[in-house]
Amino acid sequence: MKSDEIMDVALRRGFIFPSSEIYGGFSGFYDYGHLGTLMRRKWEDAWRKHYLRLNSNFFEIDATNIMPKNVFVGSGHIENFNDPLTECGKCHSRFRADHLIEEFLERSAEGMATDEMSKLLKENSIPCPKCGGQLLDVKMFNMMFEISVGSTGESEVAYLRPETAQGAFLTFKRSFNTLRGKLPMGLAIVGRAYRNEISPRQGFYRLREFNQAELQIFFDPDTIEDHPNFDSIKDVKLRMFPLQNRSTGEVDDITASDLNKNYGIPKFYIYHLAKIQEFYLDKMKFPRELFRFRELSADERAFYNKIHWDVEVYTESLGGYKEMGGLHYRTDHDLGGHQNASGEKLDVNIEGKKFIPHVLELSFGVDRNFWTLLDVFYKDEGDRKVISLPKVVAPFRAGIFPLQKKGDLEKVAKNVYDSLSECYDVFYDDSGSIGRRYRRQDEIGTPFGVTIDFQTLEDNTVTIRERDSMDQHRVKIEDIWKNI
Repeated sequence: MKSDEIMDVALRRGFIFPSSEIYGGFSGFYDYGHLGTLMRRKWEDAWRKHYLRLNSNFFEIDATNIMPKNVFVGSGHIENFNDPLTECGKCHSRFRADHLIEEFLERSAEGMATDEMSKLLKENSIPCPKCGGQLLDVKMFNMMFEISVGSTGESEVAYLRPETAQGAFLTFKRSFNTLRGKLPMGLAIVGRAYRNEISPRQGFYRLREFNQAELQIFFDPDTIEDHPNFDSIKDVKLRMFPLQNRSTGEVDDITASDLNKNYGIPKFYIYHLAKIQEFYLDKMKFPRELFRFRELSADERAFYNKIHWDVEVYTESLGGYKEMGGLHYRTDHDLGGHQNASGEKLDVNIEGKKFIPHVLELSFGVDRNFWTLLDVFYKDEGDRKVISLPKVVAPFRAGIFPLQKKGDLEKVAKNVYDSLSECYDVFYDDSGSIGRRYRRQDEIGTPFGVTIDFQTLEDNTVTIRERDSMDQHRVKIEDIWKNI
């Protein structure tokens, strides 16, 4: 299976490791190794460059992971952040009821009530996946991690944040004032979030501690029907999977203008759809046919989302299209909820107009994107395994290979390494045959190999070998940076 092949490379080469592995592992938790950390940070940096440059008033902030209970009363998480749980009456193992229904009956359980799920489990005699015992009635389970803050007897109930977004909402007022009271204003947070998943599945796809990259755009709701840069994307064809296509599974290429005219989607929303697609197709180099936006119905989307399209990429190791992120029009739910719960006014006054800003959220699962990059670009070509990662996210830009470990070749190779490492992450490897060194770098996604050989000492040239085509050509040492 492809998932096993990718996991083998990931473990063997240092992309990811099971957390607390020497103690038997910890379900739903993974550590990033040296390659994984480099790759994840490059993805995050590419995300920052792309999305924070959409507007001069978009900035990244950093908020705490632990927040008091009242924050999640105001946000609605205490009441609504629940998953359907069923328990085996025999072995007492617990499972996501909706996942079992989808797995055994091959139908979506999104939006189903707990009694409806209980009925389906019983009528179809869906057994406990572990022991085959009978499953009990479905009940809702709150997924937040509760912790105590303070000394014994004085502790306050708090929670690990289940999403990064709340930090942006809580700092909105101060950020708005320090940024001179202008809208739209974007606050991005890239960091950890925590969800007590009932039964983490699909390896690295669904985790209990995970990384998010989210951008909250605060704007005047009266401006949602326009965007100053809409004309720049009006003819872009977007890969859309609307609700009416569910029966056929077809993805339509629809221009931004037609989405506005025929589907009634606001221009402000569509502009950001186009920029998300640009990130995936132009920056991350995903094949167009593997990408789509999937529309969620009123029953499927969060109750506060007025418009919701998921960002999906076909991921073979996970069995089909999988959610990488989403574009959510959250209205004034967040600031309005926190204003009511805290008693702190969060409305704004711009040129005499007083209102609570609405929020457009661009939300992405970093770890899911990480795994999907490995999936989409991994190939077993028989005589070599290669991950054809885009240069922007490859852990190393180039491998530096002296043909000889000692002497003048080593000296030149180390000078080349020192020079390139000022701009790029590069890897120095002087062990084994040159063919083995190429193969090692192919397997971890390094786009280029730079070989320093005896001709280098004669004419100051090196051999650059390209990962995907395996073509080789010679360039002057001073021109290496132009060719990688």
